[in-house]
Amino acid sequence: MEQENCSAFMMTRKRKSQEENCISSTFLMDELNEDLLEGVLSRLPISAFFRLSSVCKRWKSVANSSSFKLACSQIPSRDPWFFMVDSHLNRSIVFDSAEKNWKKLNHPPLLQTNSNCNSMPVSASGGFICFRNSYGNFVVCNPVTGSCNEQPPLDPALQSLTFHAIVMSSCPNKHDQSSYRLVVVFGELPKLSFRVYNSSSGCWEEEITLCKKFNDDDNSKELDDSTDFDSNDDSAVYFLSKAGNVVATNMQRSPSKQYSSVITNKDGEEIVHFLSSSGSIVACNLTSKCFIEYPRLLPVFYEYSIDLVECGGRMLVVLLSEFFESASLRVWCYDEDVRSWQQIAAMPPAMSHEWYGKNVDINCVGAGDQILICLSSAEISSCVMCDLAANEWVELPKCYVDGEAIKFMSAFSFQPRIEASL
Repeated sequence: MEQENCSAFMMTRKRKSQEENCISSTFLMDELNEDLLEGVLSRLPISAFFRLSSVCKRWKSVANSSSFKLACSQIPSRDPWFFMVDSHLNRSIVFDSAEKNWKKLNHPPLLQTNSNCNSMPVSASGGFICFRNSYGNFVVCNPVTGSCNEQPPLDPALQSLTFHAIVMSSCPNKHDQSSYRLVVVFGELPKLSFRVYNSSSGCWEEEITLCKKFNDDDNSKELDDSTDFDSNDDSAVYFLSKAGNVVATNMQRSPSKQYSSVITNKDGEEIVHFLSSSGSIVACNLTSKCFIEYPRLLPVFYEYSIDLVECGGRMLVVLLSEFFESASLRVWCYDEDVRSWQQIAAMPPAMSHEWYGKNVDINCVGAGDQILICLSSAEISSCVMCDLAANEWVELPKCYVDGEAIKFMSAFSFQPRIEASL
């Protein structure tokens, strides 16, 4: 009997101890000063921010305060979200790489107006995504908060020119999450130019002409207007495919990736890389105001799908091709020292073989060491995440809306930041 009483006493003490610890923890959280509370809450996953206002009055006040947004800006980086593009351009679906799930966001109100309805996403950087409407004007948006800003229109004369690249870059000040630059490259090869919109000044800068620079064994020289240039360098070449179909080498890209391009910064020089209509890769050095063309990965007569990504500050090429009755998806990096392409990753053959003979188009986006690849054809579609550091390839779960699986054409990566305002 005495032993039973002792056991009951110990159980009661243990339960009281647990309750006291719980009360103590709650008490400590309540006693945190405003700065500490904001610092703790700023480190929560972004998806938790939507629920802060419903916890208590104090947390609701914190979530709406400017000092809390300042605390959020101190977080150097967040796990990327991927803004997905499908045939319906009036909705916002993202893949959360931290929680490994799909989220549906409220579509920004400005993009639901008549003038901006069905605007196409064309670029992203930091916490922003840039859309282009049917009039050729740009709208920059924070998809998390829904805040938007329509950029001043470009000169009407430029709207009729061929746009090759549209890229965004965040400004160097890591504590200012609201500053960005928008770069457009346009013209007809080899006569290219670019213009830059700077959010700090709120206007477009002057047009700058790019000259062609090409390397030989001894030195490099620039191409001026007096130099003869093959005007058909970027024209289509037609050939007979293995299936007996007539194929053009012009890249028929998904509308959301027709300006497929990335921007990198190497030794203080900004370089915009884009795919020409024939599939060659062009690198425009905005600092030295010149451009070069990289050697082709495959001969012009091969059938393949190709896209560019930026990963860890490098421009990489993702290429899907068919060899020996199978499909191969590989990631390549250009080695400037030896002037050749080096393979750095390859999808396991068991995965890539599924795409053989399906006439698949790939559209890719990079974020850190990750590449999200959207593979689509008339028959099947899929999204695959490649982790370059771990050399892992994982197919993402299907996303269902109203019971229907969504076929995504492409994606854009951004950092979910509630403090990035417009």
